[in-house]
Amino acid sequence: MSTQPAARLTPPGAVSDAPLHIVLVEPQIPPNTGNVARLCAATGCALHLVEPLGFTLEDRALKRAGLDYWDALGVVLYPSLADFFTHYPPGRCWLLSTRAARSYRSAPFAHGDALVFGKETAGLPAALLESHPQRALRIPMRPGAVRSINLSTAAGIVAYEALAALGFPAMA
Repeated sequence: MSTQPAARLTPPGAVSDAPLHIVLVEPQIPPNTGNVARLCAATGCALHLVEPLGFTLEDRALKRAGLDYWDALGVVLYPSLADFFTHYPPGRCWLLSTRAARSYRSAPFAHGDALVFGKETAGLPAALLESHPQRALRIPMRPGAVRSINLSTAAGIVAYEALAALGFPAMA
């Protein structure tokens, strides 16, 4: 039997060697988080979850989406976004938002950067984006076609771009 996510919670220092840190702020849809967990398992990225979550870590849909890959990644849980930022300074974080002006393709990604995604219904707090506009990135989309791209799809797009810039570390 595979280890489920609640058993995989780890302190931030235990994932410090990850090539990237994917941060989901207040995720609400279990399959999105499960899909991002699978992405992290495949790439060696660490998964950081910021509470409140819209589900429990024992949710069947979360487990099903992550399949049996939970033992292949480290999951760090934070009680708040402020707590997350005590461990990762904003200068090492890329803030993904439909409200950002800059494309993710222009970011100079570095080993250990955090890719921060907001909750599915509201994105990241406006105050955070306004206080760090140079760290805000967007994924280009056709104007008026859709409101946003699915959270797990967006995480995959940006994570693979950043990993390509890093030379796909420890990946075959």
